[in-house]
Amino acid sequence: MRRAIIFILVFLFLGAISGGLAWFQFAFKPVMLHNIISKMVPPPSAVAVEIAKTENWSQALQAVGSFSPVQGINVAAQVGGIVKTLQIHSGAEVKKGTPLLQLDDSVEQADLKSNLATLTNNELSLSRQQQLMKTGNGTKVNLDAAVAARDSAAAAVQRVRATIDEKAIVAPFDGRLGLRRVDIGQYVSPGLSLVTLTHLDPLFVDFPVPEQNVGEVSKGQKVTIKVDAYADKTFEGTVESIDTRVDNATRAVTLRASVPNPDRKLLPGMFANVALDIGKPQDVVTVPRTAVTFSLYGDSVFLVVPVPAKPGEAAAATPSQDLTTERRFVRTGEIKGDRIAIVEGIKAGDRVITEGQIKIQPGAKVVVTTEGVLKPPAQLPEQ
Repeated sequence: MRRAIIFILVFLFLGAISGGLAWFQFAFKPVMLHNIISKMVPPPSAVAVEIAKTENWSQALQAVGSFSPVQGINVAAQVGGIVKTLQIHSGAEVKKGTPLLQLDDSVEQADLKSNLATLTNNELSLSRQQQLMKTGNGTKVNLDAAVAARDSAAAAVQRVRATIDEKAIVAPFDGRLGLRRVDIGQYVSPGLSLVTLTHLDPLFVDFPVPEQNVGEVSKGQKVTIKVDAYADKTFEGTVESIDTRVDNATRAVTLRASVPNPDRKLLPGMFANVALDIGKPQDVVTVPRTAVTFSLYGDSVFLVVPVPAKPGEAAAATPSQDLTTERRFVRTGEIKGDRIAIVEGIKAGDRVITEGQIKIQPGAKVVVTTEGVLKPPAQLPEQ
C-alpha cells in the first residue's frame, strides 16, 4: 500500500514538471519572444534623396546607328604585275591624283615603242597613197587599206598606253589611307586590295526609325549623336535622305544623316546613339535614372514621405524628421544623359530615393543623407 502511494506521488510530480516544461516551451516562450522582437525597432536606413523636377525637353526619337563613309573604297589594281615603286604611307591624308603605287610596265613600254614605230610607218604609207591619188596613179583600194592600217596601229598604241596608265595607281579622290597591304617586289593580281581610301569629312550615319513615326521625319531635321569613344562630346548632323522602303523584318525605315567631321574623330563603322528631334519642346517631370527600379512587373520608384499620424493624433504632432518610404509604379519616357522622364506615377516636387533602394521595403523608416550612400573610391584598383 505504501509503495503504491509513493509511486502515485512520484508520477504526479513528474507529470507536474513535464506540464510546466511544456507550458514554458509552447505557451510562455513564444509570447515572450514575440514581445521582445516586436519591441526591437531597426535603425532607419540612410538614403540619398532628390526632388523630381519639371524640365523643358524637346521631343526626340532614340535610335542606334552606324557610321559609313561618303566615299570609301579598297584601292585595287585592274591588271596584274610586280610592284615597282610604292608611295603608300598608312594613315596619310592624300589629295585626288596623288600617286600611290607603280607596277612594272617595262614590257608595255617596249610594246608602246614598237606600236609607235608601226603607227609612224603606216602614217607614211597613208601619206604616199594620198599623194598617188592626187596625181591619178593610186587606187581607192590601196588608200582604204592604208587608212585601215593607220587606224589599227593608232588603236594598238592607245591600248598599250591605257595598260600603262592602269599600272600607275593614283588616289581617285581626297581622303585618308588605311593600312598598307602590299610591299615592293610583290606580285599583285587584278582586284587585290592594296589599301583603303576613305573620305572622312563629312560622314554618313544610318539609323532605323519605326514605321509609325515615318510621318514625323523629313529631310533637313537635326540629329544629335553620342559615341562611346567620346562620351563627353556630342556631334550634330542633318537628315539627308530617307529610304524608300520599310524593312519587312524590323518594320522600320532607314534614315541617313550627314555629320560634319572636321577633326576626323569619327570613323566609319563606329556605333552611334542617335536622337532625332521630331517636335516642339515640352515640360516633363524628370528624375535621376538611378531612382527608377526596372523589373518584369513594372518600373517603380521609392518616395520619401512623412510618417502618417496615428488615429486620433493630430498630423502636426508627427515629427518632421520621421520619414518612411512609399513605392510608386511609374511609366517612364525619354532618357537624356543621367535623367529619365516620368510620364505617369509621380509629380514635380516629390522626393525620390536615388541611392539605397536595395536595402529598404515599403513603409521602412529612413533618414536622408546629403552626402550620398554610394561613394566612388579615392583610387581605383589596379588591374
